[in-house]
Amino acid sequence: MISEFTIEQLAKLSLAQHRPLLICDVDEVVVHFTRAFESYLAARDLWLDTSSFALNGNIRKKANDEPVAAGLVAEMVDDFFAQHTAELDAIDGAIAALHELAGDASVVMLTNLPHHARDKRIDNLQRHGLDFPVITNSGPKGPAIRHLADQTREAVVFVDDSPGFISSAREHAPEVHLIHFLHDDRFARHIEPFDFVSLRTGSWDEALPHIKSLIGTTR
Repeated sequence: MISEFTIEQLAKLSLAQHRPLLICDVDEVVVHFTRAFESYLAARDLWLDTSSFALNGNIRKKANDEPVAAGLVAEMVDDFFAQHTAELDAIDGAIAALHELAGDASVVMLTNLPHHARDKRIDNLQRHGLDFPVITNSGPKGPAIRHLADQTREAVVFVDDSPGFISSAREHAPEVHLIHFLHDDRFARHIEPFDFVSLRTGSWDEALPHIKSLIGTTR
């Protein structure tokens, strides 16, 4: 369930057993994916319909509102990451929050994007001052989270916007504290709250103190 390239990345990562662990998504949690992708679409006479939480079926032609075929959507997403991953803007509060949390916990960025864009993701995060390990993944994140959580005896927190990845984490690592981070209200309104998450929020101002309480620090 984990790609060979993800397994290789995980094998090279060594985490301190005595430190809490924060596993953090990147797109729409640390950097703005949606607004950059909307600009990408606009340049191609397309627009993103936010009437449901999906890309397939929601990328439409401006001329007639017809949806773009799923195969073409996948191609465009891949092209977007190839061209723009290195230049994405940070979400308010994310950078400062991660730096503060890194004082007490190990931080790993677990991100689903094409593996070929990994170096550009690392470059983008480093430009924002984030020099944390980056693991690129494909498919459900639960197996990778299980592997990471097994490396520490302390609290583990996972932050992500995707309901699918939050559910996958719950399935494979039920002891991990889950933060459902929904920054864009246009999509958040379509997702029913999970009763098993520790916090649902769209703000790092709210997420930061909550995560600090979970990992046992209030500094």
